[in-house]
Parts: sequence; structure tokens; C-alpha cells
Amino acid sequence: MSTKRQTYRVQVAGLERDLRMFEVAPGVRIAVLNILGDTEFVQACALALTDRLSLIQFDVIVTAEAKSIPLAHAISLEMKKPYVVLRKVYKPYMGVALSAETLSITTAEPQMLFLDEKDQDLLRGKQVVLLDDVISTGSTLHGMRLLMEKAGAVVVKEAGVFTEGDRAKWEHIISLGHLPVFTGE
Repeated sequence: MSTKRQTYRVQVAGLERDLRMFEVAPGVRIAVLNILGDTEFVQACALALTDRLSLIQFDVIVTAEAKSIPLAHAISLEMKKPYVVLRKVYKPYMGVALSAETLSITTAEPQMLFLDEKDQDLLRGKQVVLLDDVISTGSTLHGMRLLMEKAGAVVVKEAGVFTEGDRAKWEHIISLGHLPVFTGE
């Protein structure tokens, strides 16, 4: 059974999408971007972000599991640069993984990020761009930065489809738009 939800319309990379609204805390709602399965949207955003990232000197794209993985893949193909996915669950095949804790606005519970042992050599001494779908509280970026520091990589830029919340806090982020946080009602 589907629930009729209020939506928030966005225009980005030449496309329109209606993002479903969800309450993430009492009296606080956000418009949720879920790009998984939306190939047209992912590709349009990848092209737009590739254009903005083309002036940045970097070696590797780094993203966190899961919704931004197709975006990282598409940008990787466009820019001919490798990408690394920081996982949220440790698996034995990851070997001696590095880890950092984050707190996402959409989960409200602390989460871990893990850097697979195989990816540590790829990142050591490299310049990286951190990529996320929506940058809201900055906690995921903080965890990603911690892992890059542990891996010996240098973060040269951070990017996302949208920033969210306090716009002034995210002026340094390369993004395609900004989402408000809705309070009240």
C-alpha cells in the first residue's frame, strides 16, 4: 500500500523531479533525493558535475555507500578516473580496513564507514574529490575526510548533487542546487 506524500519539486541538470518529503525529527522534514534507478537523472547530474570538476586537479573520486555510487560511477566514466566506495558494513574480504563513524540526517543512528584494504594503496598520496548525493549535516563528509587522512590521501574538493540546510555552511561545495530543511507544520 502506497502512502500519498507531499513532494518538493526540484530542477537540476535540465531535469525536474518531485522529491518525497519525510519527517526526520519532530517538526523537521526534508525532501529526500534517491537517485538509485533513475539513470536519466544520474547521467545528467554526472555530466553537470563533470563540467564543474574539470577545473580541479585530482586523482580519485571517493563516495560513501550507497545512493551516490551510480553517480560516482558515471563521473568516473566521464572523467576517466577511478572511484572508491566507502562501505557501511565491514566484510571479511575487506581485510585490514580503516574505519570512521558518521551520523546521517536520514538514519539518525551512528554509522560506520570502512575503507577496504585493497583501496588504501590506490588512495595513499593521491588527491581526491569526496562525492555525496546530498550534503546536509556534514557528518558523512567528516567521516570521509577522517578516512582519507588515515589513508594518506589529500581531499582537494567536495561535491554533491545538492547541499541542504544552511546554505552559507556549504559555499565551498561544488553542487548543482540547494535543498531547504522544512520546519513547523
